[in-house]
Amino acid sequence: MKKIFPTPIDYSKVETLVYHLPDGPSLSMAMDGADELFDLDMELGDICDTSEIDGVIHFFPRGNA
Repeated sequence: MKKIFPTPIDYSKVETLVYHLPDGPSLSMAMDGADELFDLDMELGDICDTSEIDGVIHFFPRGNA
């Protein structure tokens, strides 16, 4: 069964956002201020939240997931 609503992300533990662009390259940025650029809750795509382990969130936009 596929979940319709993802579990919320605890942004207090996130240090780095890795945005995987189509065709392979990725953009990595510190989370300081990145929440103003990206609203991950509203973006279409898949999120891999490893913030509990290493403080990183990987975002794969729709079409690149």
